[in-house]
Amino acid sequence: QVQLVESGGGLVQAGGSLRLSCAASGLSFIRNDMGWFRQAPGKEREFVATIRWSSSSTAYADSVKGRFTIARDNAKNMVYLQMNSLKPADTAVYYCAAAGRGGAIFKKQVSDYAYWGQGTQVTVSS
Repeated sequence: QVQLVESGGGLVQAGGSLRLSCAASGLSFIRNDMGWFRQAPGKEREFVATIRWSSSSTAYADSVKGRFTIARDNAKNMVYLQMNSLKPADTAVYYCAAAGRGGAIFKKQVSDYAYWGQGTQVTVSS
């Protein structure tokens, strides 16, 4: 079955950096656009970043643009989220998600994605 397993979360001070990883299995990775979402307590899950299957195109939420970078390695079935200049507002559970190639070019909606990981906690202290 499809599995997405996130890792790399943790506790970091404001201004610090973290790199999240997501290992995918059970699916044809190169046939899937990939995304990162996050959910803070009491809030809805929100889009963070997405990358096309070919790695040629990416899109980001305005709140993370210029600080976060999404990347993928199709040979290793991995997707990454490099997070720099972290802020307390970035505190959330971060989820990796997979979607097919069809539909929107940049998939920013929860409903665009068919598969989800279990999430990894990121906590940024002030």
